[in-house]
Amino acid sequence: MKYIVLIGDGMGDYPIKELDNQTILQNAKTPNMDYIAKYGITGFAKTVPEGMHPGSDVANMSIIGYDTKKYYTGRAPLEAASMGITLDKDDVAFRCNLITINNDIIKDYSAGHITTEDSKILIKEINQQLGNANIHFYPGMSYKHLMVAKNNIGADANCTPPHDIMGKDKNSHMPSGKDSGTLSDLIDRSYMVLKDHQINTDRIKSGKSPANSIWLWGQGYAPEIPHFKKLYGLSGSIISAVDLIKGIGTYAGLDVVDVPGATGYLDTNYSGKAEYAIESLQNHDVAIVHVEAPDEAGHMGSIDAKTQAIEDFDRIVVGKILEFVQNDKLNEDYTILVTPDHPTPISLNTHTSDPVPFAIYSTIIKQPDEVDSFNEKSMINGCLKTVNGDNIINIMLELNQ
Repeated sequence: MKYIVLIGDGMGDYPIKELDNQTILQNAKTPNMDYIAKYGITGFAKTVPEGMHPGSDVANMSIIGYDTKKYYTGRAPLEAASMGITLDKDDVAFRCNLITINNDIIKDYSAGHITTEDSKILIKEINQQLGNANIHFYPGMSYKHLMVAKNNIGADANCTPPHDIMGKDKNSHMPSGKDSGTLSDLIDRSYMVLKDHQINTDRIKSGKSPANSIWLWGQGYAPEIPHFKKLYGLSGSIISAVDLIKGIGTYAGLDVVDVPGATGYLDTNYSGKAEYAIESLQNHDVAIVHVEAPDEAGHMGSIDAKTQAIEDFDRIVVGKILEFVQNDKLNEDYTILVTPDHPTPISLNTHTSDPVPFAIYSTIIKQPDEVDSFNEKSMINGCLKTVNGDNIINIMLELNQ
C-alpha cells in the first residue's frame, strides 16, 4: 500500500455573502476532491490544539502525525532546518518578514511578494548594518527570511505575525515581554536602513510595495522530533515550496523533494508537484504534497484568487494524482488523504483554529459515508465526525488493515 497526503493550505473558509453565503469550497469547481469525498470516508480534523496559535506550522505538524503540544517549539526553527541552518542549544530562531509600512501602518506582510533576488540584497544589507556577534540575518525566499539570536535573546518575548495585523499601527503590536526592547529596536532600525534603499526607490517608481522594514516573530529553539519512520514504520517524502514545511520534513526524517518552479504562490508548478510525488512513490511509502497558494489568496482577501488556487489544486494536483492511482500499472494499492491545514477566511485575512474538512479514499476498500462533495457543509454528515489532527495518519493507515 502506498499513501498520498494532499494539503491545500488555508482552503477552509466561512460562508461569504458574495457567494450566496456559500464557502469557497462549496462554490468552487472541485470534481476530484468531490470524488474522493464521495467514494471515501470523511470528517473534520482539529489540527490546532486548544491554546495554540493557528499557524501553518502547528497545523501541518499535526496533519503529518505529530502531537504539537509535545513537539512544537516555534515556527522559525523549522524554517531554519530547511535552510540548512544549524541551531546551537541557546540559539533562538526568528522568522524575519520583509514588510511594507506606511505612516506606521502595516500595509503588506509580504512587501508585494517581493522577489527572492531583490530580498536577498536587502537582507544582506540588514545583516551588514544590524548584525553582530549575537544577531545574524539569513536570506530565504521572497519575503520570508530568518534571524538567529544567540544567548537565548528574545526566546520569551511575545511577537505577533504580521499577517494578523494588516492595516494596524505597528507601534501597538511591537514585541513585548523579555528582550522586547532589543527586538523592537531592530525593527525600528531596519526601517532606517531600508526606506531609501535603491531597490525600494525603484519599487515605488514602478508602483510596487516597498520592503521598508523587517518584522520579527515565530521564534523558538531547535525541536527534538522523532523520525516519521520510527513513529509509523513508513518511509516518506514531502513536497512544498515553503521553508516551514520543508523544515518539518527535515526534522521528521522525510525526503525533502524540491520541484522546479514551485513558488508557494498562484503561479506555482502544480503539475510538477504531482509528478514529483508520483515519482517519489517508487522509493517511498508515503508522499506528502503541500500547496500554499490558497492560503496566500486568503491573506490577500481575494475571493477570485482563492477560488482559482483551489480549483487549480483540485484540477492539476488532486486530479493528476487520482488519475495515476486509478490507472496504476505498478500493481500497487493506494490511499489518498485530502485536507486543508487550517482555514484562512477571506473575511479575516488570517488563520483560524476551526476544524477543517478532510477525506480519505482507498483503491481497495470502499467505505463511503453520506457525503458526496468536499466542503465544510457536506462534511457535517461525515462518518468520522471530528478527530484530532495528529490522528489522521493513524486513521489512514488503519483503514486498510
